[in-house]
Amino acid sequence: MKSEPSDCSIDDLAKLPGQSVAWYGVRNYQARNFMRDQMKVGDKVFFYHSNCAEPGIAGLAEVGRLAYPDQTQFDPKNKYFDPKATPETPRWFNVDVKLVKKTRLVSLKELRGHLELERMRTLQKGNRLSITPVDPSEWEFIIGLL
Repeated sequence: MKSEPSDCSIDDLAKLPGQSVAWYGVRNYQARNFMRDQMKVGDKVFFYHSNCAEPGIAGLAEVGRLAYPDQTQFDPKNKYFDPKATPETPRWFNVDVKLVKKTRLVSLKELRGHLELERMRTLQKGNRLSITPVDPSEWEFIIGLL
C-alpha cells in the first residue's frame, strides 16, 4: 500500500491513536476493488512511501477493519470529493491499517535489483496503482530483506 509521506508516513502512523489510520483517498477502481473485495482483517501489507526523494518500503502494517465507505468522497471541501457519490451509493472505500512495525527503508532501487522480484506488480513499468497484491513468494523474499 503506497502513501505519500507528506500525507501519511510510517512515522505519522506510529503517532496516531491506536497506531491506526483509514486508508482514504483511493480513486482508482482497480485499487479500490483490491481493497474492497480482497483485503481481510489481519492481512499483512507493506507500507510503501511513494512520490518522495527515496521511495520504498518503510514498514509493515495490517488490515484492521474491512472496507467501508470513504467519508472524504461526500465532503465538497475535500480534495477527494466525488459529486457522483452518495451515502446510499458510495463509489469509494477504504480499510483501516494498523502499524505492525517500522523497518529499514527498502528502496525502490534495491527492490528492482533482485531478480526474485522481477514480476512484482508494484515494480512493473508504468504501474501507478497505490494498492497491489503481493505474491506470497515475493512477500517472503522481501521479509528476508528487512
